[in-house]
Amino acid sequence: MAFRSHQNAGSSTCVIEPLELQDVSQYLSEPSHKSGEARTSLSIEPARGSQEYRVENDDPVENLPSPTTASEQLERWNHPRINLLRTLSCFGGFIILGANDAAYGALIPYLEEYYNLSYTVVSLMFLSPLGGYTASALLNTTIHLKFGQRGIAFFSPLCQLIAYIVIAVHPPYPVLVVFLILAGFGSGLQDAAWNAWIGNMANPNEILGFLHAAYGLGATLAPLIATTMVTKGGLPWYAFYYVMIAATSVALTALTLSFWSSTAAVFRAKNSRTTDTKDNRMKEALTRLPFARVTWLCAFFLLGYVGVEVALGGWIVTFMIRVRDGSNFASGMTATGFWMGLTVGRVVLGFVTPRLGEKLAISIYLPITMALELLFWLVPQFYVSAIAVSFQGFFLGPLFPAVIVAATKLLPRHLHVSAIGFAAAFGGSGAAILPFAVGAIAQSKGVQVLQPIILALLGIILGLWLGLPKIGRKID
Repeated sequence: MAFRSHQNAGSSTCVIEPLELQDVSQYLSEPSHKSGEARTSLSIEPARGSQEYRVENDDPVENLPSPTTASEQLERWNHPRINLLRTLSCFGGFIILGANDAAYGALIPYLEEYYNLSYTVVSLMFLSPLGGYTASALLNTTIHLKFGQRGIAFFSPLCQLIAYIVIAVHPPYPVLVVFLILAGFGSGLQDAAWNAWIGNMANPNEILGFLHAAYGLGATLAPLIATTMVTKGGLPWYAFYYVMIAATSVALTALTLSFWSSTAAVFRAKNSRTTDTKDNRMKEALTRLPFARVTWLCAFFLLGYVGVEVALGGWIVTFMIRVRDGSNFASGMTATGFWMGLTVGRVVLGFVTPRLGEKLAISIYLPITMALELLFWLVPQFYVSAIAVSFQGFFLGPLFPAVIVAATKLLPRHLHVSAIGFAAAFGGSGAAILPFAVGAIAQSKGVQVLQPIILALLGIILGLWLGLPKIGRKID
């Protein structure tokens, strides 16, 4: 080829004049045998109405090269060494997420009495974090690109800490509801970021199982601590948030220190583009097929799943008191049993799921959960209900980690933060919408509506799961 420079009104354009073309298809079909060999490419396209060629920037958000290696060694939870501290810090963050979500259910009876609220009004506690989760879904990718994982590690627990300090001073109920939006924003950022990060590690089912078991641990401890503080210790309901302030302060310090070196530049280098679309990453994940199909199916699945999880955990105490005639303490322990079952299921079934395959495993777990829900609904005995809901937690446990792993296998890596972040945050809104809906319906129909609603949601998410494409190996 030959090149000549063409001057036009003070600017110059490089014009490529083809002289002779050679057949290079044989080189395209030959695999590289050198593991360290780098291969890069430029996308060029002709300008309209001329034979000139210009190099186009295919990303309005960033200007990054495609990956330069054909394969990349996956990170492990303990390699490089800093990952050990980071992983443990993420586990601590998820303990707080679980405690945050599960505390609502244990505290609802006392909030009703303290503020003199109806079911519908007290259910705003579940609905208000929706605003925060929505904002986190929209801003997650931007924060990663501008501040890196360091930004997530600092901003998310800080938002939670501010919210808990305000709640601890037991403000008027409308103020409490507003600051729960801020807590939801912090929770949504962590939920999205740490799921995407750990989902790209080696053995993701097992590590994600432990991550979400940490969530379950927090959700197990919160009703136990809150119920004991109120019923046995005679403390006011807001005293529980003193515990949350202390725990979140520790998480803020640990997360910020461990992820301090994970800057925006580091994130961009590890998650550079692998497609030639001009769309930004979020738009590509949500609108460009076949990726959009996976993103939206996972998002709606998690919406239903998280709604089931938090609605059961959130309303089970009230249900057992009002419908099963249990005592306050025994009913509070039922919620603890549900979250404990969830925690154990995430650890134990986290090793079973990858051996069965995510698609088959969840197709087995969900029908079992539906059968247990029928038992819970149709046998009006306190102890039968308590045991059934604990086993429901056990089989619900591995669902969230399995969806994250499925998304990492069905989507290219550069879309993982955008797609998984959106799906996790969108799904997190289920923790707001569906428990609120249960409360609103319970206001007129009674809290017994919890059971048919849960059963219907389980059937819907089973249909969504079966709609996912066949899950194979991860797409690079």
